[in-house]
Amino acid sequence: MVKILGKLLVPLLLALFAFSVMAQDTQRSITKIAGDVYRFQNNFHFSVFVITGDGVVVTDPISADAAEWLIGEIEKMTDQPITHLVYSHSHADHASGGAFFGEVPNVIAHENAPEDIDVVTPTQRFEDRMEFSQGGNTFELTYLGPGHGTDLIAMVIRPENIGFVVDAVTPKRVFFRDFPNANVDHWIDQVRKVESLDFDILAGGHGVLGVKSDATDGRIYLEEMRAEVLSGLQAGKTADELSQTVLMEKYKDWGNYDQWRALNVQGMARHLIESGAVN
Repeated sequence: MVKILGKLLVPLLLALFAFSVMAQDTQRSITKIAGDVYRFQNNFHFSVFVITGDGVVVTDPISADAAEWLIGEIEKMTDQPITHLVYSHSHADHASGGAFFGEVPNVIAHENAPEDIDVVTPTQRFEDRMEFSQGGNTFELTYLGPGHGTDLIAMVIRPENIGFVVDAVTPKRVFFRDFPNANVDHWIDQVRKVESLDFDILAGGHGVLGVKSDATDGRIYLEEMRAEVLSGLQAGKTADELSQTVLMEKYKDWGNYDQWRALNVQGMARHLIESGAVN
């Protein structure tokens, strides 16, 4: 019996230890960006929230654990209820856990978002642009078009002139892996749409805070890579060969350069081949 109990307890204790280590490794913080706008970090993901005089506007919940933690922190900062939940898009790594915010009166998403986002049903959807005001703040929502997903929006918060932009472009960081499931030309158009917006501070869903010109830098990176990869493919080189030669060295100090630069090249090559641009 003792041996049997021991065999049962060891896996349980190991699982509990692993969970404890994971909990200790979770990095969460809240920092003030400007005015009443705050940035919430959950490991490598970020969202923003705004404490207005008439309630709290929150964005991506990120995960159930993250949302539960954030609620507790917001309750320490204000007695105002959460009145708006704005989804940047429906990808699970940003949009999970919204139910932990409770019965939020206004849940906003793009019209292309699924009927339910992790069991939360949007109460308001829009096609191209939407604007609402609360307290002393105005929130301008803009659809970025297809590219990274099909329901990605940007939010500009005034009077602080902060742009909350998730995944389309990240300040001083190369793009995500090999552009999975995306048309890279459409992705470039998404970045152009971000550039067309009027804001000063770029608060992304990942990475460091930036400024509007970081979006332009990101677009230029994509366009320069596209031109180099296209030239190489037309010269008969393979994607693997190009991933070793298209080094984009002037961006070597950007985040994830060592991990994702070669993947960016391979994804760009795949897109150019599949789209017929090489012919």
